[in-house]
Amino acid sequence: MIKVSLVNWSMGGMVEAISHAAKVCYQDTAPEWGKVIDIKDRLWNTGHHTTFQHTFFTFLIEDIAIGDITFGLHLANPFYNTSQRSGRFCAKMFVEPDFIKIEEYIDRYWPEIKNKQAVLDYIGLGLNIYQSNIKDATKKAEEFIKEERPNASEKYIEQNAPKIAQEQLRVFIPVIFPTALEYTLNISSLAGLYYSAWSPTLIELTQKMADLVIEKWPELGFIFKRQAETDFPAAVGRCSEFLGVLKKPVVKLKSSGNVSLFSIPKPEDLHPTDLLHFSPSLMNNNVSEIKTEVELSVATMGQDQRHRTIKRGQPGFSGKFYLPPIPDSLGLTNEAEKVFNTWLLVQKEIPESLGYVIAPYGAMVKYQKSGSYNATIHELSKRLCFCAQEEIYHLTRSLREQLKDHPIIQIMAPSCVLTQKCGEGVRYCGRDMKKLKENTFPERKI
Repeated sequence: MIKVSLVNWSMGGMVEAISHAAKVCYQDTAPEWGKVIDIKDRLWNTGHHTTFQHTFFTFLIEDIAIGDITFGLHLANPFYNTSQRSGRFCAKMFVEPDFIKIEEYIDRYWPEIKNKQAVLDYIGLGLNIYQSNIKDATKKAEEFIKEERPNASEKYIEQNAPKIAQEQLRVFIPVIFPTALEYTLNISSLAGLYYSAWSPTLIELTQKMADLVIEKWPELGFIFKRQAETDFPAAVGRCSEFLGVLKKPVVKLKSSGNVSLFSIPKPEDLHPTDLLHFSPSLMNNNVSEIKTEVELSVATMGQDQRHRTIKRGQPGFSGKFYLPPIPDSLGLTNEAEKVFNTWLLVQKEIPESLGYVIAPYGAMVKYQKSGSYNATIHELSKRLCFCAQEEIYHLTRSLREQLKDHPIIQIMAPSCVLTQKCGEGVRYCGRDMKKLKENTFPERKI
């Protein structure tokens, strides 16, 4: 069962904060803190919701399925901040899984299913492939690190090979495995999330979040209402067929915007403090957009969602499975097909909302993206770093190649390329910095 704790919030009182913000708008002298107004009728019901956005709530959410974050909590709403348990750094997620907890999760949110054992057997299939190959995958990761990052220390290799192996080998594992995250948003964003909740997990999660708020501030209870009918995201829906294994993600450039509006930022505008959305000299970069269509794994979709200044359309399963370089080098193509086809069979007999929550990490989704020049520069400069996940690096690398005639590529690069200094500090990847000019964005296996 999903656990929710309210761990931090705006100090000074919620109604007081909302009222004070409104009074600043409505009177010509500084308002006195503590004097409140009718926030329901004068503000909420009249649509003056920006006054409510001077509040914040931070929730610790535990034992929620990874899929219920990627296809639920983070799917559509961009108005939040989040810090999620890493699928690279937290080995116990897959080494010591709690199958009882996963079964209880299914029982609670999808009690109507009749073939639960088939679902559990499928989950066990992916986990068995992972656990049977993690040792060999770690050895491969060590080899690839030495090959691609010759300056990596033995300590770096020892620490990172298991993490990179886990990151790539998890493609066989369903995203129903439990995780945790810290999640911060304001009261109007929580109200919107509560109203639009469509899946059984999202409905319960938002209810728990609302209950914690109302328990401390009962005067805010009027804000939380449910929609009459759930708006189920059918474009996610079911996957109907297996169309093969891909070894690279796909990005198609649809539009590169109006180049005449583009201003080239300086390297110091990107790092260590990102000034792209704050500098008046770069404001024109916000009104022209780069539009793409991407096809990438569910694992990398979760990474992609971290860039909330990028707009995304509804995702749909493409019917393909992404096989990263390490499992590919271990000859696990047949295992990829078996996991995908087993998922296809199982999800036909269960609710759609459970079907996508048990999708393997490697299942690929396709969707449209659109980002201003500033948003795109921010995203792509981060994702071209060698510390970025291999798949998202290649997605970004491919887009950069398609933009080769656009002036944006002058700044579309990580700190090491722009300044000859590693922006990751103690997390220096170990690549040969002297060879940056020879092969700036090479193929990568890790």
